[in-house]
Amino acid sequence: MAVEPINKLPAMKTVVREVRIGVVAAYGPDGEDSAYCKETVPGPVAIDVTGLAGDEQADRQHHGGVDKAILHYDFDHYSRWRVEQPRLAGLLNSAGAFGENISTSGISEVNVCLGDRFRLGTALVEVSQGRQPCWKLGHRFGDPRMVAEVLRSGRGGWYYRVVEPGMVSPGDPVILAQRPCPDWTVARLFATLFTRAGSKSGLEELVSQKRLAASWRERARRLLAN
Repeated sequence: MAVEPINKLPAMKTVVREVRIGVVAAYGPDGEDSAYCKETVPGPVAIDVTGLAGDEQADRQHHGGVDKAILHYDFDHYSRWRVEQPRLAGLLNSAGAFGENISTSGISEVNVCLGDRFRLGTALVEVSQGRQPCWKLGHRFGDPRMVAEVLRSGRGGWYYRVVEPGMVSPGDPVILAQRPCPDWTVARLFATLFTRAGSKSGLEELVSQKRLAASWRERARRLLAN
């Protein structure tokens, strides 16, 4: 699929509210290691193909790697979560509850698409998949049901692979540079792969979509087989 000409791209631009990194520490109910809890840093922070400098992952089989180098989450979701989950409101007053690296307002799963390339500070990053939460998110909120709630809502955030290394700081612009897959919003990815709302043809398209991370293409294959 051809990349849309720059003059046809939607005018999507926001700024980085926070840059957050985490180090591996005891986290789970049995002391399992994780770097889920991330702290805001002033920047500038270097970005390379593995993500933000200083950001660690304890379980490299399921976290990190080139297709999950940076996790982006829309801070505007927090107000909606506070309404839907009032008992958790105390955990939802500031960014970081979802383990995100990049916090912004104004762009979300409904208007960000697979393969979108954003200029993030001076780096160029590409949307590789949505974020499928695991037990660590449930542990953060003290309620394992939050994992299913995030998947149901489609408000899981999204991952980037890094196309061009660079630097990022709070206040830096996030500007859409290319959009090769305008029909595949991150919200549609979630609906297709986790709510069975997608069509067979949609799953077939995802299986062969090279911009989609390999693990999510495999999920599409399994859904087709079943």
